[in-house]
Amino acid sequence: MTPEELEQIAVDQQEAENQLDHRINVCMAASCMSRHSEQIVKDMQAKLKDMGEKGEKTQVRCVGCMGLCSAGPLVEVDHPADEAAGKGPEKVMYRDISPEHAESIVNATVDGRTLPDLVQPTDIPYFTRQKRIVTENSGYIDPECIEDYIAAGGYSGLVSALTEMSPDDVIHEVTVSGLRGRGGGGFPTGLKWSTVARTDADQKYVVCNADEGDPGAFMDRAVLESDPHRIIEGMTIAGYAVGASKAYIYVRAEYPLAIKRLKRAISQANKFGLLGTNLCDTPFNFDIELRLGAGAFVCGEETALIASIEGKRGTPRPRPPFPASYGLFGKPTLINNVETMATIPWITRYGGEALAAIGTEKSKGTKVFALAGKINCNGLIEVPMGISLREIIYEIGDGIPDGATFKAVQTGGPSGGCVPADKLDMPVDYESLQEAGTIMGSGGMVIMDETSSMVDVARFFMEFCKDESCGKCVPCRVGTAQMLDLLEKMCAKSATQKDLDLLKELCDVTKACSLCGLGQTAPNPVLSTLHYFENEYMDSLQGEVTGVGAVPATETKAGAPDPTHEK
Repeated sequence: MTPEELEQIAVDQQEAENQLDHRINVCMAASCMSRHSEQIVKDMQAKLKDMGEKGEKTQVRCVGCMGLCSAGPLVEVDHPADEAAGKGPEKVMYRDISPEHAESIVNATVDGRTLPDLVQPTDIPYFTRQKRIVTENSGYIDPECIEDYIAAGGYSGLVSALTEMSPDDVIHEVTVSGLRGRGGGGFPTGLKWSTVARTDADQKYVVCNADEGDPGAFMDRAVLESDPHRIIEGMTIAGYAVGASKAYIYVRAEYPLAIKRLKRAISQANKFGLLGTNLCDTPFNFDIELRLGAGAFVCGEETALIASIEGKRGTPRPRPPFPASYGLFGKPTLINNVETMATIPWITRYGGEALAAIGTEKSKGTKVFALAGKINCNGLIEVPMGISLREIIYEIGDGIPDGATFKAVQTGGPSGGCVPADKLDMPVDYESLQEAGTIMGSGGMVIMDETSSMVDVARFFMEFCKDESCGKCVPCRVGTAQMLDLLEKMCAKSATQKDLDLLKELCDVTKACSLCGLGQTAPNPVLSTLHYFENEYMDSLQGEVTGVGAVPATETKAGAPDPTHEK
């Protein structure tokens, strides 16, 4: 694929687009498909066919996640720009659509009308306050059409990197961008890449960690379903930068739609000469394969993930050596998660300084979050680093349902902690969240209201960690089980002061002595809820309680995971 050929595909696709009078985009991400958006597409296409010539200039297109999952299925009608009249595209979004609405939407679209009763306003903070980089194509392009991706600027970053930049130039731009690993640890991406690049070996690998397992998290799934070519492009750029010729995407088998679209995208990229040998008429060769995980949360830890790809049981190993020098099949391996890889094409298109201009001094760029739990606008958002929790929850998320009172937000999944209401004005960045006793994690945010029991929240996450422990090391295998027993006693209000003291001791031991990030961070939900909501733990004890003070912050803050742990 030459730059000229890539540009011609984009031009051809745009010309075909200009021939349309209307385009009806229907969300075909997993959440909307679960509410029959596939049938909506079929009914709309059948209606257009029945309309004959009148319906020929209207196209129904399957697109990825539009973000506002709580209002799905979403449909967006796009009237192409009228350059002669000086008008840009006119769009209207419809919410809560069912197959029964398909015919009326088609009729209204072809006639140039709207259906006010179904309209979802798009001038609300949920849409206007976002800064879309990773998700810039989501909800607009057909994820199963490579031409759509190319027309939106896709693969131009790869072609530019291969034809105009050296591997060192690419790493320099990534370093300048300030991008940090979005999988949880926040390790500087440029530093990781340069470490792999400097390591001599006859074979190197690139691995995309798509083993998203946090409860309440669906960021990676949405990106994979909505823009799979973006991951392929980012991984290929990474391979060129570090000198790798082989790559794997490790994705959990519970994501069948993402797997289907990834397989199709890889096949298309090979057909178009964007994967394989001598890419862009250069000596660079690169191939990508999928590896399916069986849903083990521990395989989000990079050494366990490597073992699983190799066909072994997914358990972690001690480090060093780190994967950058001794990884997959004993070779230097670069591991980044989906969101990190999805940011790379934007950096190579616009430069590292453009990303560095967004966010805070130490946390650059944007972050994708999944808003779940007690919040009006559930769904996927992408916002600049440094935005406050209050802005996310009360402006973008539209607050708590039924006028209830916000109590806490869980960030970072089982490895994170709970942040209370008096921290609502803190900025969302790596350092601030760690100072508050939690972590950024991969991007899940579970919002809780006044009805939530924080002891029960801690019990839920501890049960998850206990079930997901691989059992290799005693502190995690036994510690999580013992902590869960104590938390269950507290939820049943049958625990004593001795049980609470033992719970605190177990948290310290498990965090300090576990082999990998799962065990090291498993106590975090307990520690953060103890720090901010100790009164609820006291209320869960039976009998009279004496001599109990607040848990010192230095002892209860949840520790950050190993910076190389990409989940």
